[in-house]
Amino acid sequence: MRKPKAQINIKFMILPVYLVLAMWIVFWIEVRWGYGLNHYGIMPGTISGLRGILFGPFLHGSLKHLFNNSVPLIVLTSTLLYFYPKQALRILIFGTLFAGLGTWLIGRPAYHIGASGVVYMLASFLLFQGLISRNVQLTSISLIVVFFYGSLIWYLFPIDPKISWEGHSSGFVVGIVLALWNYKNLPTVQKKYEWEKEDYSAADDLFMQHFDSKGNFHPTEHWYNSKPSENNHTGLHRGQIEYHYESDETKRKNSADERSRIE
Repeated sequence: MRKPKAQINIKFMILPVYLVLAMWIVFWIEVRWGYGLNHYGIMPGTISGLRGILFGPFLHGSLKHLFNNSVPLIVLTSTLLYFYPKQALRILIFGTLFAGLGTWLIGRPAYHIGASGVVYMLASFLLFQGLISRNVQLTSISLIVVFFYGSLIWYLFPIDPKISWEGHSSGFVVGIVLALWNYKNLPTVQKKYEWEKEDYSAADDLFMQHFDSKGNFHPTEHWYNSKPSENNHTGLHRGQIEYHYESDETKRKNSADERSRIE
């Protein structure tokens, strides 16, 4: 009988793919029919510019701009949905809104478009949430984010007048704030072994009682006094381990018998 093949659940990738697909459709409409939708971006300091908080992430100035945002948006959003399924939508919605609002507050008087602010928000959140989580798995995600997207740090500063460093900085700061805000919602790290727990005492550990302070083994009466069970074909009680102890005289006798058989 064949074993069923393990199936990979890719539901967490559906939303990121739809978001990026919407971005590409909007860009195609602009190119195909010559529509200019940049005025739907964020215009800082104006009431009409607030609509860019919602529409700006779907607008891009060039194919390169769109592609550079598409790949990290799929990767980072999928990571968020996979490792933080309960908080993902809340982080994504609030992060997008506050990153856009920050751009509207500190941005230069120009139309700010693109999903870069959202990308920086996601990268920042995953980085700092993993670092403060004290969870090996989440911390490893932080290191992966640093490895692949560490170079994004340079675009937090005004090194290119054509790049909205205000949107990048707003997203980065919002990601940190959301990581700190979400800290209380992180799952607690379960202690796997008794000796990992804070209230562990070696003096109360039955196994550790067989060792002295120098680590030498000294079997106690409990070590080899267990009796086999008549109802268990293994000769052991359920949840009980039977130990055997040989004296030095018995060891010498067994060793002599073994040598005589070999010779």
